[in-house]
Amino acid sequence: MKRWIVYGSEYGTTRRYAEACSARTGIPAADYRSAPDLGSCDQVIYFGGLYAGGVCGLKKTIKSLSPGVQLILVTVGLADVSDPENIHSIRASIQKQVPAELLRRAQIFHLRGGIDYSRLGFKHKTMMTLLYNKVKNLPPEKRNAETQALIDTFNQKVDFVDLNALDPIVEALG
Repeated sequence: MKRWIVYGSEYGTTRRYAEACSARTGIPAADYRSAPDLGSCDQVIYFGGLYAGGVCGLKKTIKSLSPGVQLILVTVGLADVSDPENIHSIRASIQKQVPAELLRRAQIFHLRGGIDYSRLGFKHKTMMTLLYNKVKNLPPEKRNAETQALIDTFNQKVDFVDLNALDPIVEALG
């Protein structure tokens, strides 16, 4: 079986997960911008960072896949992945990027990443600041877990990476 781990990472957290998965499984890994031709792959494991409601590099990668490929999609974001509301929101954004038939056959996993505001590019820092300014004055009863996490961690460095969270993904790969 021909398979690749491909990742879309802006600041390195997603890359850390993808490279750790590669080390554990022996499956080669590459950034989506420099990945080899994926058209002949039987299986692609895609690790994608979540940015502004989208999965980094996923749309470009999907275009290069063959129709019958087995896709394992792993999202990495700041939001708590044990919160059903967060998962619902992530899956809604995935539906906008992945064709329905491919999504129906895909296995999907969600991992928690991190953020270092000092490393954010202008665009991402501006978006996070605008979002923070929008939610910081919400009354506590109107805040969800994701909103509260944003308020609590704004302008800090936080790292929720847990490489043990790769275990179910590695098991799914056989």
